[in-house]
Amino acid sequence: MPGVHGGSGGRGGHFADRLIEAVERAGSPACVGLDPVLDRLPEAMQRAAGMSAEKFEAAASHAIETFCVGVLDAVQGVAGVVKPQSACFERYGHWGVEALSKVCRAARERGFVVILDAKRGDIGVSADHYAAFAFDAMQADAVTVSAYMGADTLTPYLASKYAGRGVFALVRTSNPGSDETQGARLENGRTIAEHVGAIVARTGAERAGKHGWSDVGAVIGATKPQDGAAMRAVMPRQPFLVPGFGAQGGTVDDLAPLLTAPDRRVKGRAAWRGVVVNASRSVLYPFEPGPGDVDWQLKVRAAAERFAGELAKAMG
Repeated sequence: MPGVHGGSGGRGGHFADRLIEAVERAGSPACVGLDPVLDRLPEAMQRAAGMSAEKFEAAASHAIETFCVGVLDAVQGVAGVVKPQSACFERYGHWGVEALSKVCRAARERGFVVILDAKRGDIGVSADHYAAFAFDAMQADAVTVSAYMGADTLTPYLASKYAGRGVFALVRTSNPGSDETQGARLENGRTIAEHVGAIVARTGAERAGKHGWSDVGAVIGATKPQDGAAMRAVMPRQPFLVPGFGAQGGTVDDLAPLLTAPDRRVKGRAAWRGVVVNASRSVLYPFEPGPGDVDWQLKVRAAAERFAGELAKAMG
């Protein structure tokens, strides 16, 4: 299987530095989530997958790979970061994993920073294996992980052999059900999310790059603006990966509390350093599958330009 064996392959420079530089080249902190769903793909791709019923997983994997590479071509130069959703590929077994590997490689070849959205969370040797999958097999620049089992679940991803890679730990997520756990308060008055954020900040405290940001970041949902300032206060040097924008209801106004902490007195575009904003469905599917979807790439690019332009305007 291409791309699944071999070493970690060095990455040039510190992860957070490369992330910030990719955002600056693109002109906005837009990240395009690659969440391919077969029945939302262009009609021709769905038809090709359906015609191979006896090898459905292989055909479906080829279809979502073709779509994602088409999206990469469509958004190149508009966004500097992409986030493949591992689950959308893994559901098709080893064919899907191979497709994910090819999509990650295609993204790197086009100059994107690749964040593998896998949300791994385990201890010891299991985390070692997950890290090897993300960084050796998929050659991702960063991976999403859960820190809710403690700091030792993060350390395998930070091993010296993975220098130049990063992690984004789940801290305050965008799903409605997260309020029940992450929003609960401890005896000291902090929420559980703030407590976990402090663990993330402590883990990444000595891992800052030349721009001052750590390679240990946090996932902070745009749909939780009421907690944004507290998250930034407890994690002043953590880059934030911000899902929930667009189709999930997050807006530019919801991002303001996540920007650079006020005590750093940074204004304008520089205040947006350390924030990467993800949109998936609103960029991937601005078309209805059918006879009129032949120009789907143009529509995807237009949707990406609207998304990135909205963020760029807010950056000033």
